[in-house]
Amino acid sequence: MAFLELSGVGKGYGEPGRRTEVLRGIDLSIEKGEFVAIVGYSGAGKTTLISMIAGLVSPDTGRITLDGVPITEPGPDRGVVFQNYSLLPWLNVVENVALAVDQVFPHWTAERRRAHVEKYVAMVNLTPARHKRPHELSGGMRQRVSVARALAMDPAMLLLDEPLSALDALTRATLQDEIERIWEEDQKTVLLITNDVDEGILLADRIIPLSAGPAATLGPSVRVDIPRPRDRKALNHDPRFKTIRGEVLHYLLGAGGKSRASLAAVPRPRVLDGLEASA
Repeated sequence: MAFLELSGVGKGYGEPGRRTEVLRGIDLSIEKGEFVAIVGYSGAGKTTLISMIAGLVSPDTGRITLDGVPITEPGPDRGVVFQNYSLLPWLNVVENVALAVDQVFPHWTAERRRAHVEKYVAMVNLTPARHKRPHELSGGMRQRVSVARALAMDPAMLLLDEPLSALDALTRATLQDEIERIWEEDQKTVLLITNDVDEGILLADRIIPLSAGPAATLGPSVRVDIPRPRDRKALNHDPRFKTIRGEVLHYLLGAGGKSRASLAAVPRPRVLDGLEASA
């Protein structure tokens, strides 16, 4: 059995007779230590999918297990990083991270908890800004706090729900590098939800397209067998990168979307130097 298993998972919203089926027949297996990216259309149900894995939403059909245990509610074994940061504005960097650490490790000594918090603040390169509050931080720095808070809980799995999509291109590229560095260092199991095909290829071991909704489902998994570390500028000229991108886009533009969504809604791949988008 894989570390994370979704079998026949489906979810819909609305009143009987007006119910919209968001996801249908989702089957997904992720091994321990694997980095998987799911890429798809805006509004296709990516956040619903990750919310079910986080235990924030219950599936209507199917089963979700983590390390063989059914997921029925949120838990510290899953650290979640959302797009909107979700920081408490009256707490500084250290205090926002410490809030999660105090809840997960209440039996640790105060000194041990403090050292643990400082470790993860340093891991995301925020020690110089440790006493600043969210309004004093840039968007990229606020997202670093969110990543540090999730990692400091020492979760078995990290769930990233489009954490970089609201950032400018240069900040996004910097944080992509940070996420890859942290993953290499910590070897957490990671599920990244993104609308950027190139981001998924840059970071993940596998990339899986999600079809357009309603009743979205996962397409064929594509192995990203490009050696690490991956240089974003070199990838632009890598034949394997172009093949992987082509396979994912072929599904999204064909069986996974053409009949149900406007082509304008297709996630646009980005040139990997982070400076501009390409068709």
